[in-house]
Amino acid sequence: MKQKMFHILLLFSIFFHAQEKDTIILKNGIDKQSILTTHHFGIFSARINQNFKVRPPKRSTIELTIESGNNFHPFVEAYLPKDKLVRQQLSELAWYNRNFNFVDQQTTPAEYMNIVVDAVFKGFRVDFNTRIAKNHELGISLRTYLVTQGHYPFSVFSNDETLEWFHSNIAGGEDPYGRRYCGLNKVNVKYTDRNGRKMELKNGDFIFAGIELNHFYYPEFINKKNDDFKMNFGSHLGINTSKFNPSIDIGLSANAIKKWNIKDKYDVRLGLGISVLRKNFINFNDVVELGDNTFLGTLEPQIEFTKYTQKKNYHSFGVNYQRQTSYSNRKQADYTQYIGLYKKIHAGWQYGFQKLYEHLSAWTILYTYGRKNYKFSLYIKEDLYVNNAPDIQTGISLKIPLSK
Repeated sequence: MKQKMFHILLLFSIFFHAQEKDTIILKNGIDKQSILTTHHFGIFSARINQNFKVRPPKRSTIELTIESGNNFHPFVEAYLPKDKLVRQQLSELAWYNRNFNFVDQQTTPAEYMNIVVDAVFKGFRVDFNTRIAKNHELGISLRTYLVTQGHYPFSVFSNDETLEWFHSNIAGGEDPYGRRYCGLNKVNVKYTDRNGRKMELKNGDFIFAGIELNHFYYPEFINKKNDDFKMNFGSHLGINTSKFNPSIDIGLSANAIKKWNIKDKYDVRLGLGISVLRKNFINFNDVVELGDNTFLGTLEPQIEFTKYTQKKNYHSFGVNYQRQTSYSNRKQADYTQYIGLYKKIHAGWQYGFQKLYEHLSAWTILYTYGRKNYKFSLYIKEDLYVNNAPDIQTGISLKIPLSK
């Protein structure tokens, strides 16, 4: 009898200890602030943040995020021939062997674009989240950006000089992508789309990019069956307010989170999210074409290790991988003619357009320290696929509960 009572008390102790960890106010599934890239096209659309929470917040929260990303593409022009025979001929050649000579629209009809991107984008984001019903959550977000040259001390890791020091001394070689050739710590962002519409950003430009409304549903019929496996579904509405892309985006997302308890003070969680965004569902005016793919799809896994302290605080460490579909139709890459500074720049002179035809991917390392009255997070994001949009990005955030 005593042995049975001991086992019962032990089970109750484990149960209540697990409940105690889960009731840390701001610990809700996997910790993940906004880690969306500062891509020079993406910042003007309401891209979707995957949600790895397991329930609506017990108390309304507000989160402030600051991010810094270094974007660089040297000036490049692109011609897309309209003649199907010419397209076929070009598609049989590697991109660096193509030789399409544009004369005029009558002789050699073609669409024309040009782009140059050189800036450090500072992102400032405010996220408000609240429970609106038992299994429903509403999120309201504001996103803004500041175009900067990236000087110290405000851009320690995303500064041009830091990146080129890394390339010269650790990996990449001397000026591999032409930053030094084009000039360090400068702003030069200009883009002309195939319709002749232009976007230009200057040092110090402040961009109020948009407002986002996000609704999440945590299905009880799934989540109630297993304490260690949760799902949520999101619907998203983005109102883009910049002068280059006044429009509305809509989207859907689905996320799953699995948890494993390790002893009493440790948890491991694995999240997997997918989403699809319909860009420019409604346009309020003539917009700059920020890629001709109307849908952006995203796949995003994240793993997190959490350690709880004796004072009921916690430290979490996470690794996130993001993969997004291309901004432009990938079939066009088969016949695009690039014209750029190939004699001056070692590699990547064509990336300004070539990378728009490719999937984007990035790895992110995250750290969070959480207490019952606030949560502090930071991250560093690296583009190992050498998209350079951004090359490197860092961010910090602070989340606090608002109501009891």
